[in-house]
Amino acid sequence: MQAVDILILSNGPGELATWVRPVVRSLREQLGDDRSQVRISVVLSPCPNATGNEVAIALGYPEVDRVQGSEHFFKFLLWGKTAENWDWRDRGVVLFLGGDQFFAVVIGKRLGYRKIVYAEWEARWPQWIDRFGVMKPEIVTSGQQKYAHKFTVVGDLMADASDWEQSKKNNSQSKIQNPKSKIELIGLLPGSKPAKLTQGVPLGLAIAEYIHAARPQTRFVIFVAPTLDLQALARFADPQQNPVIELVNGATAELIIPDDSSAKSYLKTSTGLQVELSTEFPAYDLLSQCRLCLTTIGANTAELGALAVPMIILLPTQQLDAMRSWDGLPGLLANLPGVGTPLAKAINWLAWRQLADKKFAWPNIWAKAPIVPELVGNLQPQAVAELALDFLNHPQKLEEMRSRLRSVRGQAGASQKLAQLVCEEVMNYEG
Repeated sequence: MQAVDILILSNGPGELATWVRPVVRSLREQLGDDRSQVRISVVLSPCPNATGNEVAIALGYPEVDRVQGSEHFFKFLLWGKTAENWDWRDRGVVLFLGGDQFFAVVIGKRLGYRKIVYAEWEARWPQWIDRFGVMKPEIVTSGQQKYAHKFTVVGDLMADASDWEQSKKNNSQSKIQNPKSKIELIGLLPGSKPAKLTQGVPLGLAIAEYIHAARPQTRFVIFVAPTLDLQALARFADPQQNPVIELVNGATAELIIPDDSSAKSYLKTSTGLQVELSTEFPAYDLLSQCRLCLTTIGANTAELGALAVPMIILLPTQQLDAMRSWDGLPGLLANLPGVGTPLAKAINWLAWRQLADKKFAWPNIWAKAPIVPELVGNLQPQAVAELALDFLNHPQKLEEMRSRLRSVRGQAGASQKLAQLVCEEVMNYEG
């Protein structure tokens, strides 16, 4: 085999953790670890959910040889030059694992490489893509039948990521993973942006207090976004720094950082409840141990769905100017200095009325059905806690939700099959 380059195009932290990581591991298993024969590069494109740590995450995968950050992407897309002026071998494959599928078309054409796209829900540009690895056969539309020979059903990369973490969990001796344990772990995922954290942190803490009062065996953990430090997160539970706490009837808390470096930091509420802070990323091992998670909307609902972790989606609207991330002109107007706040309130009020029936959680979008509860509006801690308690008191409801979450995803084994497609293109290379 002649020396080849494999260029992986990706973007956000979710794609790096759930798509790139299992695929590069499978590529090395199938193509070997001789870097003089097979070199793996990762080029990142901009992503609205980026944390700023994507380069470090990708470089942390031992299978990867070099990484370029998203800030240099468009120069590479337009002119074909990387920031470090990388050299490229004559033969190679561009593998799309996140971003815009058209990027694979442009970059593959420029480099003269074969182009392979992993399509989770939609396959685009089949006339210019050499191979597609798709999650489910339904992705192939009626208008794409003449390109059917390019499509291979590989399964679900997220299932691969969660299966890998599940095997790690099974090898650990955590007491929480025992389904007969009296301890119930409940995860709180309030988000990463201030607009969500302002409401999400105090609301989540108040809900936790209500649940813990009814079920003292519950243990709570906040999954801290990698863009946040603990002090920044704690400010959202401080009434001196977060005036919205009273608006959402939220709980206050103080940050406790133990002197013992091996002990976990936590938020301590006024009732004495200790809510552990998890800074591991990705935290699939701990997430997969949760009986239930309370989460905001976003990519985390997709990851929880892939892990088949039951969840309740919280979208409080007490602070109507909190959401300023709408697309297009509404988003621009909502973020104008000075007038942004009243416009944001008006836009969000209209948007919530228009989107009353809209699905926000990814599992519900995939299934086109309400698999997980989505609570939108003037959310009150006690009402949300009562819903959570109903699930905890009726474990068959949680098991039904887990089963439905598994049913909307594809099969595991996708990373091996996708790597096989790359191998076939490498072996049969005619560029």
